[in-house]
Amino acid sequence: MALIDNRNLSDNNSENFKFDLKKILSVYLKQWKWFALSCIICLSIAYVNLRYTTPQYLAVAKIMLLDDKDDSASALKDLSLFSEKEGAMVEDEIQVIKSRSFLRNIVKRLHLNINYFVKGRVNESELYKNSPIVINFIEADSVINNTGFGFYTEILSSTDFNFRINEEDPPKKYTFGETIPTFFGGMIITPKSEKLKGYIGNNIRVRITPLESLAESLKNRISIYPTGMSSKVIEVSITDPVIQKAKDIVNTLIDEYNISTIQKKNEISKNTANFINERVELIASDLVNVDDSIVRFKTGNKVTDVASEAGQFLNSSALNEQQLDASRMQLNQLNYMKESLGDSSGKYDAIPSNLGLGDQAITELSSRYNQLLERRRTLLKSAGEQNPIVKELDQTLGGIRQNLQQSINNSSKSLRIQIGSLENQSKRINSKIYSVPGQERRLRSIERKQGIKESLYLYLLEKREEATISLTATSPSAKIIDEAYNSYGGPVSPNKRMAYIAALFLGLIIPFSIIYTKSLLDTKIHNKEDLEKEIRNITVLGEVPRVKKSDSTLIERNDRSILSESFRIIRTNFDYVKRGRGTKDYDNVIFVTSTINGEGKSFFSLNMALTLANTGKRVLLLGADIRNPQIYSAINNEKDKVHSKVGLTEFLVDKSIIVGEAINAYDINGINIDILLSGKVPPNPAELLMNDRIKNLFDSVSNQYDCVIVDTAPSMLVTDTLLISEYAGHTIYLTRADYTEKRILNFAKELHAGNKLNGMMLVVNDVKQSNFGYGAKYGYYGAPKKKGFFKRKV
Repeated sequence: MALIDNRNLSDNNSENFKFDLKKILSVYLKQWKWFALSCIICLSIAYVNLRYTTPQYLAVAKIMLLDDKDDSASALKDLSLFSEKEGAMVEDEIQVIKSRSFLRNIVKRLHLNINYFVKGRVNESELYKNSPIVINFIEADSVINNTGFGFYTEILSSTDFNFRINEEDPPKKYTFGETIPTFFGGMIITPKSEKLKGYIGNNIRVRITPLESLAESLKNRISIYPTGMSSKVIEVSITDPVIQKAKDIVNTLIDEYNISTIQKKNEISKNTANFINERVELIASDLVNVDDSIVRFKTGNKVTDVASEAGQFLNSSALNEQQLDASRMQLNQLNYMKESLGDSSGKYDAIPSNLGLGDQAITELSSRYNQLLERRRTLLKSAGEQNPIVKELDQTLGGIRQNLQQSINNSSKSLRIQIGSLENQSKRINSKIYSVPGQERRLRSIERKQGIKESLYLYLLEKREEATISLTATSPSAKIIDEAYNSYGGPVSPNKRMAYIAALFLGLIIPFSIIYTKSLLDTKIHNKEDLEKEIRNITVLGEVPRVKKSDSTLIERNDRSILSESFRIIRTNFDYVKRGRGTKDYDNVIFVTSTINGEGKSFFSLNMALTLANTGKRVLLLGADIRNPQIYSAINNEKDKVHSKVGLTEFLVDKSIIVGEAINAYDINGINIDILLSGKVPPNPAELLMNDRIKNLFDSVSNQYDCVIVDTAPSMLVTDTLLISEYAGHTIYLTRADYTEKRILNFAKELHAGNKLNGMMLVVNDVKQSNFGYGAKYGYYGAPKKKGFFKRKV
C-alpha cells in the first residue's frame, strides 16, 4: 500500500474546501436508523392525530349576479360621473350577501343557535337534523337569541332523561314535556319518537349560542369571491364538520339574497304604479267632463251631425290644439317632477321614469337617479351613511338632482315658448274659423278635447299595466349556476396525504437538524481525513479501529482481524517512512506519545510491539510513562504473565541493577516479546528521567533489539517525553477519534515546527469502522463478510 505523505501532497491539496456532495450525504446515510425511527414516530403521531381529528367538509355554490339594465340610461354610461365599474359592483354585492341581516335570517331559519352533540369513544359529533330531542322555550325569541347556555341530557327511556348543566354535576331526573327551570326562563324537552330508541343510554350535549355571536362566526367562516377578473360569477363556500349543514347554510344565504333583491325592485315598481293611478283618475275625470259637454251642446242646440265648411282650417286647428295640449301636459308633468325634486322630505324617494316625456335626457337622468337610489339602499344594508361609497353616491345623487332640475327648467322654458307660439297660431286659425257657424266650431272644439283626453287616458292605462306586470314578474338578482355541493367529494381537512407528507418531512428534518447541529458544534477529529485537514505537513501512518468489548484488545499470532490488519498497514507505512528518512542514531527506537492522556498510547504501544514481533524481530516494549503506567494492567490478565518488581524506576534509582534484570520476556497470544515495565511511581519523575543512566539504557537496548517501542507520557501535560526525546529515532504521535480536540492539535504543530520530537508521524486511534477515511466501505480483504438480518435467518 502506497503511503500518502502530506508533506509531498501539500501543494496538491488546496487550502480551499471543495464541496463534496457524496461525502456530505454519507454522513447522514450512516445514521439511517435514526432517520427511519424518526419517520416511524412522526408517521405514527400523524396517524393518531388523523384518526381522532374531526373532519371538515367544504360546501361550494356558484351564482351569477344579473344586471337590471335600463336603455334610457345607456347614453350616460360614457360619463365618468355615472359610469360604474363591474368589479366594484360585484364587490359591493359580496358585502351585501355577507351582511349581518342575511346571516341572522339564516340562523333563525335553520335554528343554528341550538346545537346537539352525541359523544363517541373519543370525539363528539353534531346531530344536525338527526337529534332525538327538541328544545322548546317558554320565553320570547328575543330573550333566547341573546342567551348562551349549555347542558347535558342522558336519555334513560322513551319517557325519562337525566339533566345536568355541567358534565360532573349530579344528574336530575326529568320527564319529557316537563318544564325545566333555567336562569333565562323555563324550557321543555320533547322527544322524536322515530329517533329516540337509537339513543337510549347516550349522553347528548346541547349548546345554545347567542344569535349575534353566531352571525359573526358565520361571517368569518363564509368565503365569497369572484371566479375571475371582471367576472360576475361568484363562489360561496363554507367549511363545517357536517356537510349537509354547510350546504343548507350556503343555499339559504343565496335564497335570502334573492328575496331581498326582489323586494327592493318591487319598491320602485310600486311607486311608479301609484303615481300613474293618480294621473289616470285625473284624466278620467276630465274625460267625463268633456263627454258631458258634448251631450249638453248637442242636446241644447239639437245638433246631431254638422258638416265642416272649412275642413282644412279645422284640421289645422285640431292639430295645433293637440300639440298645445300635449305641451301643456308635458309642462304639468315637468312641474310635478320639479316639485318632487324640491321636496326635502322625499330627498331619497324614487321618481317616475317611464311617463313618456319628450325630453330624452330627463327620462335617462330619472332612470339613472332611481338606479343609484337602489344602489344606495343596498349599501346601507352592510354599511352606514358615513361609508365613503355611500357619501360618494349621495354626491352623485345630488349632482343628478341638480342636472334634473336644470333640465326641467330648460324644458319648461322651451315648452312655454312652444305653447306661446302654438297659442298665437291657434288665434290665427280661430280667426278664420269664426266665419264658420258657431255651433260647428264649438262642437269641434269639444270633440278635439275629447280625443286628446282619450289618447292620454289610454296611454296611462298602458303604462299602468306595464308597471303592474313588472311588479308581479320581478326576477331575482342572482342566478344559481350550481347549488351547494361537496367540491372535494370528501373532507377538505385534515388532508391525509399532506399530513403524512409533512410527518415524513418532519421525521427526516429532525434527525437531519440534530446531526447538522452536532456537526456544527463538533470540535473533535473522527478519522484520518479530519486529521489530515488539521495537520497537513506531518505524515499520517494510518487508523486504528475501535475495538468492541467482546473482541480481544491484543493482537494474536496469525490474526486476521480488522485490528491486526490496521496495525500491519501502520507497520508497512512506518517502514516506508523510515527508509526515506535515513536516521543514523537510534533508528530502531520508536517513541509513542500523545497530547493528553486517554488517547491510547499504551494500547497502541503494546499492539505495535506485538505486530513487529510477529515478523520474527526482537522487540522490546519500554514503559517510559512512570507517572501513570498502563502496560502492566494491559498484560496482567494474560495467561503467561510474569510478575516483576523491577522496572524503569528501579533501574534509574538503583545503579546496582543492570538492564537485563529489569527486562522480562512475555508470551502474549503466542507472540514472544520483551517488556521493561515502568516500575513504581516515583515522587520526582522528571528529575529521575534526567538521570545519566537513561542514556546507557537506550544505548544498550538499541544495540540488543531490532526494534524498541517506548510508551511515553503525554507531551502537553508533562515534560517527561521532551526530556528523553533525543533518544528517539522516530516518534509516533497518537490522536484518538471522537476524543482529541482539534484546537489542541496546535500543540503537535508547534512540536513539529520546533523539531522537539524526532521524526513525528501521526496515528488516529479508536476510529469507528464507518468513519474510516479510506476503505471503510469495502472492509478488509479476506475478512469474513457480515450477513444481513434476513440472510442470517436463512
